Amino acid sequence: MSADVTAPAPPERGGPPAGPGVLRLMLDGLRRNMRQYGMVIALGLIVVLFAVWTDGDLLLPRNVSNLVLQNSYILVLAIGMMLVIISGHIDLSVGSLTAFVGAFLAVLNVRHDVPWPLALVLCLLVGAAAGSVQGYLIAYLGIPSFIVTLAGMLLFRGLTEILLKGQTLGPFPDGLQKIGNGFLPAFGPDTDYHNPTLLLGLALIAAVVWQEVQGRRRQREFALQLPPLRLFALKLAALVAAILALTLLLASYKGAPIILIALGALVVGYGYLMRNAVFGRHVYAIGGNLPAAKLSGVKDKKVTFLVFLNMGVLAALAGLVVAARLNAASPKAGVNFELEAIASSFIGGASMSGGVGTVLGAIIGGLVLGVLNNGMNLLSVGTDWQQVIKGLALLLAVGFDVWNKRRSGA
Repeated sequence: MSADVTAPAPPERGGPPAGPGVLRLMLDGLRRNMRQYGMVIALGLIVVLFAVWTDGDLLLPRNVSNLVLQNSYILVLAIGMMLVIISGHIDLSVGSLTAFVGAFLAVLNVRHDVPWPLALVLCLLVGAAAGSVQGYLIAYLGIPSFIVTLAGMLLFRGLTEILLKGQTLGPFPDGLQKIGNGFLPAFGPDTDYHNPTLLLGLALIAAVVWQEVQGRRRQREFALQLPPLRLFALKLAALVAAILALTLLLASYKGAPIILIALGALVVGYGYLMRNAVFGRHVYAIGGNLPAAKLSGVKDKKVTFLVFLNMGVLAALAGLVVAARLNAASPKAGVNFELEAIASSFIGGASMSGGVGTVLGAIIGGLVLGVLNNGMNLLSVGTDWQQVIKGLALLLAVGFDVWNKRRSGA
C-alpha cells in the first residue's frame, strides 16, 4: 500500500504551536481548569483590593501574622470538612465538638492538674471517639449525616455548658498557650529577618515546585489532558511568588507561627493522601458515584466511618488551638465554626453532589473568608454587612459550581 502523503506532518518538538496562538491556548487552558484556578485568582484580587482600600495595612507583617493565627483553626476544620463533603456527606457538629474539647482540656488541666501534654493526647482521643460514634451511626446504621451531626451539635454544646457550668475556665500553662500564639524560636546570624522562617520558606518553594512538576509528569504518563506549558509555568511562578512574599512578611516580624507549621504539615499530608493513596481515591469514588464504587469493591462503609473519625480528630485539634489562643475555655467557643468550615470548602471548589474538591482548595476558601473578615475589620465594616458579604461570597461560589457543571455537560 502507498503511504498517505496528504496527512499533515506532526509539529516538531519545541517548535511553535500549530493552530491557535499562544494566548488562545492559554485562555483555553484557563477555561478548562476554571474550577482549579478560579478561586486562586479571586483570592489574589481580594488581597489586592483590600491592600489598596486599607492603604497597605492588610499586608503589614504584624497583620499578616495575626491573619494566620486568627484563621488557623478554621483552616484545620476546613481540611476535614472537605473530605466529608467529597464523600457526599456533611458535618454540622464540628463547632460544638471544638468547644467541648476545649472545655475538656480546661477541666483536665486547670481543675485536675493533669499535665498539659497528656491532656492534649486525651483530648484528641475524645475527638476520635466522638467522630467514631457519629461515623458508625452514619456508615453502618444508615442514619443521614445531616441528622446525626445536627444531634451531635446539640449534644456537644450541652455537654460543654455542663462541663464549664456556664463559666469561662482558665488560664493555661505557657507551653500550652504557645500552640495557639507561639512562634518558632530564632537562631543564626543577624539578617534583619527570622532565619528559620526563611529556611522553611525556601524548603516549601522547593517542595511545591517538585510536587507540581511530578504531578504534571504523572498526568502525561496517564495520557490526561494537560494545561498548556506556559499556563503551567505561570501558575508555578505565581505559587512561588506568593510563598516568597508570605515568607518575607512573616520573617520580618516574629517569624512563622507554630500553628502554621502544623497546618503546613496537615496540608502536605492530606494532599498526598487524597492524591496518591488508595483511601483518597476511595473517598472520591463514593462521593462521585456510590453504586459504581460498590461494584468496584470499595468498602464504602469503612471509608465513611474513617472520614468522620478523621473529622472528629481534626475538630479536637481545632478545639485545642482555640483554647490555647484564648488562654481559656468558653461555653460560647466554636459558635458558627461549622458554617465557616463548610463555606470554606464550597468556596474552595467542593461540589454539593460530592466527589469534587481538594485540600488546597479548602485552604484557599478559608483564606478568602479570612481575608474578607480581616479586611472588613480594618475598614470598620459592621458585622451585619460582613455577614451579608460572606453570604454573597458563598452563594457566588456555589452558583459558579452549578454553572461550571452545566457548561461542561456534567
